[in-house]
Amino acid sequence: MTITDRPQPTHTGPIALTRGFLTGCVSGVTLASLVAAPIIESVPLVIVGVGLPVVYSVLLFIGGIPRRAREAAAPRTTALAKIESLRALGSDSGDMPVRFVVTVAPDGPPFRAEITLNVNLVDLPTYKPGNILVVDYPTDRPWHARILTEPTPEWERRAANAVLESAPESALVKEPPKGGAFGTVVFIGVLIGAVAVLVLFRADLFGTTTAVAEPSAADPAPTTVTSTSSTTITSANGTVTLGSNQSFRDRGTLKDAVAALTRDRDGAQVISVIIQDRVMSVVFAPSGSPAPGFDLRELPTDRIRPLVDEATVALGVTSPSWEVIMENMTGSLTIRVVVTGRNGSASLEANRSGNVVRRNPLR
Repeated sequence: MTITDRPQPTHTGPIALTRGFLTGCVSGVTLASLVAAPIIESVPLVIVGVGLPVVYSVLLFIGGIPRRAREAAAPRTTALAKIESLRALGSDSGDMPVRFVVTVAPDGPPFRAEITLNVNLVDLPTYKPGNILVVDYPTDRPWHARILTEPTPEWERRAANAVLESAPESALVKEPPKGGAFGTVVFIGVLIGAVAVLVLFRADLFGTTTAVAEPSAADPAPTTVTSTSSTTITSANGTVTLGSNQSFRDRGTLKDAVAALTRDRDGAQVISVIIQDRVMSVVFAPSGSPAPGFDLRELPTDRIRPLVDEATVALGVTSPSWEVIMENMTGSLTIRVVVTGRNGSASLEANRSGNVVRRNPLR
């Protein structure tokens, strides 16, 4: 009988497959959380990514106590073994791990096994290929063999007088493979865990901009942040800041910003609006205030981009930056586009409909 010639069982039982699936899910959630947390700046997601594997490891340890107790109580077989080869795995100081390949000779046919033992440097010369040792191993798990450094006197006498034949290299016993089903359920678990995180945080990860309801005067100003923009609203003002790859000259961006600032508000009256390339700021008109204001929702958002394009091209300013200022201080809405460059500033003004009424080119 050669042990490796027997059909090797694989870890495909229901408990093993369930454990593999859960391990995959935890791994997927952990990896996705640690990747997504810096993107959306979520501290709770970092805590999940770090804490979940720790909690799962503790639960695995507790759940494995009965199995380890059964394995510790399993009967063990004592046998003689011949050293075939040995290799040091550690440093040259103190005790170091040494991996032995030995031929184990029980009452039945011999087999080979790999055993790791911490050996002191002083004792290392006593372990040579061909020497006879005493080992024991669980009857049902011979790959867990161990060297007995202090065997009984009877086994010491047997080892001193024994001559063993080497088992063939093909007789090396190893722990049974986990099998393809185990790897498949682990992979599926990883995918499910990662997808679960992406679905739960898809709005933050993929840049959905959300308006914030008006807080009371006693509450601090809330801010919602996404990967592409942020919207901040208080009772007095509101600000929309775009991501680095966006501009208010992009089609539809200004209209979305107006919608975000006016959603969930009883009124949309504002005193002034200032728009730059990536920042839009508004000052809301206080309730009951006589200050002249205008409805933010009535802005000619489709005309802002053409006005900025005309100002940055036609007013003679080199490498201009731009700013749009809208106010109603004179009783009618005025839209003023100011461009500033290396050689000075220029501006143009438009009416409520977005039609240009005055140009002030660079002089």
